[in-house]
Amino acid sequence: MQEIQHVNEKTNGATEKSAIEKSPAKPRNWLWQGKVTGAFWKFATLFSFIVSFILVIVLLFVVGLLFDIKNAIAQPLVGGLYGSFVQMDSSHIVTMIEVNDTLPVQFDLPLKQQTEVVLTRDTLITGASVSIQGGVLIINNAPTTILLRAGTPLPVQLDLIVPVSQTVPVHLLVPVNIALDQTDLHTPFNRLRNLFYPYSNALDKLPSSWGAFLCQSAEALCGLSP
Repeated sequence: MQEIQHVNEKTNGATEKSAIEKSPAKPRNWLWQGKVTGAFWKFATLFSFIVSFILVIVLLFVVGLLFDIKNAIAQPLVGGLYGSFVQMDSSHIVTMIEVNDTLPVQFDLPLKQQTEVVLTRDTLITGASVSIQGGVLIINNAPTTILLRAGTPLPVQLDLIVPVSQTVPVHLLVPVNIALDQTDLHTPFNRLRNLFYPYSNALDKLPSSWGAFLCQSAEALCGLSP
């Protein structure tokens, strides 16, 4: 009986050993394989990959946000200021000025000319001398008094200075066209234009979208695009 029991124990042990050898091995953990150094390097690699991926996503978002800031704020503001100062320096002030005033006029008018005056009433001339050659009647330098009737024309020679003192009303519309680059405003406008030019030029050279960024990065790719 003891021998039979011993044989059965051996048979059971062999059966269990063969069952253990035939059972499939369990898969080992990728991160932990029983070595601290290997697990650390695997964890560091995985952590570095995740951080790099997140940083790339954040960088893409920030670059896209910079495109929006440039197109919506920076370029319209800086470029608009630069263009406005250029236009202001080359512009003209065109308007009509209404003048309503009175001007005092004072001067001496020299008058020297021959003219004819007409008597407005009978005029008596005394102390005149008359010479008459009338055939039988001959009178030489006889003193007499002459009466000139109203309406008698008399030729006269005017030679005098007439003082003029008057106030003249003035009503005018004066057209005005002033080029600002010919005035004192040219200097400050030119300084402001030169102040904003480097920033405006730099913003113009920066890409405004991902397509422009790719074109600047690879000109051949941009040349192939329609």
